[in-house]
Amino acid sequence: MSNPDELLVALCAAVESERSNQMSLTVVVGGAVITGRLAPEAVWRERVAEVLKDSDRLGPFSDVFAGASREDRPAPAGTPTHLHFHLARILQGSLGIPETGGMYRVAIKDVSAWTVGDLSYIDQ
Repeated sequence: MSNPDELLVALCAAVESERSNQMSLTVVVGGAVITGRLAPEAVWRERVAEVLKDSDRLGPFSDVFAGASREDRPAPAGTPTHLHFHLARILQGSLGIPETGGMYRVAIKDVSAWTVGDLSYIDQ
């Protein structure tokens, strides 16, 4: 979306202000369908830093995400620009990749469609 959807921006701002990761959302970005829970950026950064820190190869990159916490930084100017997904999957055919969910950061301006809720497949 060249002009981000105001409703999606407001939803993201609400997640940021509540510090909750219980809002499920599904978006279409560049033809890919991503589904999962939104998290506030500070919470998302902390979790990514934790995962990287535990890796022998990727540990040094954890500092990029850990940095100063949201409370220590000045409030960002303007409206949110990115969605931060936790426990998210890219839907591919009948699979969700990864099965356990991943951490995705998506630019709101790149979202072409969205719906509230976490989509999943049910084997019948």
